[in-house]
Amino acid sequence: MAGIKTASGEYIDDSWELRVFVEDLGPEADPITLRVTGNLHIGGIMLQIVDKLKLQKDWSDHALWWEQKKLWLLKTNWSLDKYGILADAKLHFTPQHKPVILFLPNHCTVRVRANFAQPVFRTVCDLCRLLAIRHPEELSLLRAPEEKDKRKQKEKEETTARSYDLTSVRLPASEAQQTFRGMPAHFSDSAETEACYRMLSVSQTSLTPEQIVRMHRPVSLVEKTKINGRWLDSSRTLLQQEVKEHECLWLRFKYYSFFDLEPKYDAVRINQLYEQARWSVLLEETDCTEEEMVVFAALQYRINQLSLNATPVEQSSESGLDDLDKALANLEVKLEGSAPAPSLLVRTIFFTGHHFVCPSRPRKLTLKGYKQYWVTFKETTISYFKSPEDALGEPVQQLNLKGCEVVPDVNISGQKFCIKLLVPSPDGMSEIHLRCVDEQQYASWMAGCRLAAKGKTMADASYQAEKENILSFLKLQKTNPEMSLTAETEGTQWLVSPRYQKKFKPKQLTPRILEAYQNVSQHSLAEAKMKFIQAWQSLPDFGISYFVFCRKQK
Repeated sequence: MAGIKTASGEYIDDSWELRVFVEDLGPEADPITLRVTGNLHIGGIMLQIVDKLKLQKDWSDHALWWEQKKLWLLKTNWSLDKYGILADAKLHFTPQHKPVILFLPNHCTVRVRANFAQPVFRTVCDLCRLLAIRHPEELSLLRAPEEKDKRKQKEKEETTARSYDLTSVRLPASEAQQTFRGMPAHFSDSAETEACYRMLSVSQTSLTPEQIVRMHRPVSLVEKTKINGRWLDSSRTLLQQEVKEHECLWLRFKYYSFFDLEPKYDAVRINQLYEQARWSVLLEETDCTEEEMVVFAALQYRINQLSLNATPVEQSSESGLDDLDKALANLEVKLEGSAPAPSLLVRTIFFTGHHFVCPSRPRKLTLKGYKQYWVTFKETTISYFKSPEDALGEPVQQLNLKGCEVVPDVNISGQKFCIKLLVPSPDGMSEIHLRCVDEQQYASWMAGCRLAAKGKTMADASYQAEKENILSFLKLQKTNPEMSLTAETEGTQWLVSPRYQKKFKPKQLTPRILEAYQNVSQHSLAEAKMKFIQAWQSLPDFGISYFVFCRKQK
């Protein structure tokens, strides 16, 4: 009833009753009634509500929400008349920050407190600051797809990794990001938050081919348009778009123009961007050819190999030490000169000489084509002689490997350790084959050839690391007789999309991935992720989004 009347029907004053629902009392609680006037400001109403509740708690995050108009009453100095609020208004006294579940690009979930009273753009900025992601303008929020089938919902829960809780984390007031032990300071409060930061910055490797097959993939352009139809409006608040408390929202990169990707500062951002690119390829949201899929698989294999033992602290310091490592490597080369490693000066290997070996030649002819020579490696040049005694004289031939192409030709079970060199010559590319005796000899010569192709000598600081990478790769190809073929190749099946899983058997797919892996085996973790992102950006379908437009009929 608006105002108080006398017996004659005249108003004594202009006050009226206003009902306010307090969410902290529960959804079934009755609203509280206030006697207000039109010139009463919003801050005064909030004070009346707190006084009437008589509850000792922090109310600083609470504000009034006008349900009919879908409007937050955040300007506390405005009066009811200025907002246009009358007695029939339905107001809610509710917290501005509420917990939601974020489904991240790496398919992990994290529980956070999101601001329901700010535009989505500002909310995403706050969430990215919490998650240590720079340039939040590249990301936005999507609604989770509706899961009507309980079986699909259960499968989705099975494929979703562990959930983390960051609702208790409070960020400092300053915008500057404080670091502690190589990570943002607010992640070092407990073991739970440290594990969460590892999840954000290190790639997840615990997937199986069956999990990828069970995941939903868009099979038509219409289904691809549904993804873009779920984006939230960046200029409106979450509550205005009817987002509920504890609802699941997807955090994704929306604008495919990535600015200033710096591994030293963007461990989380680069990892999440890599994960979004990886899932875009695996779930066939972005089309790629068979060769491109093999390259993506090789990069994933390298990233997974390095991620198993990687720590967030190592990742943040890795790029920071790159410049120092390069400076030390250059200094070492200058001090030691270009002398080759002593252990590699004299090696007995099988060399083809002037006979070019064709891969399609029958095995008998191929074996007859090899001749045994005494070969030495100096700087970027290899020289071969008929015997060790002739090494003091003129060589049969010298080859400068700078700018050449080095291709491995290895078969562990057949004890075949070959190096194929495509050396530039006046008549074109000359194909030369080197055949080593064992793994150690192969790793030494392969590392030397790769460095020589880049114009570096074996005195370079990266020689030992290159050799160790080659040896570790050879160990991966060794056959364990106690394991079946399925167990050996299971780790490579989930590196490709389901279409290629059906097209190729594991026995066919694994050698191709391992062959492509040779070209990326020297990359660091950050470099491999950047290479994957760059390859994703170079795809023809990259950055193309599909929308449904309805033509208005006259």
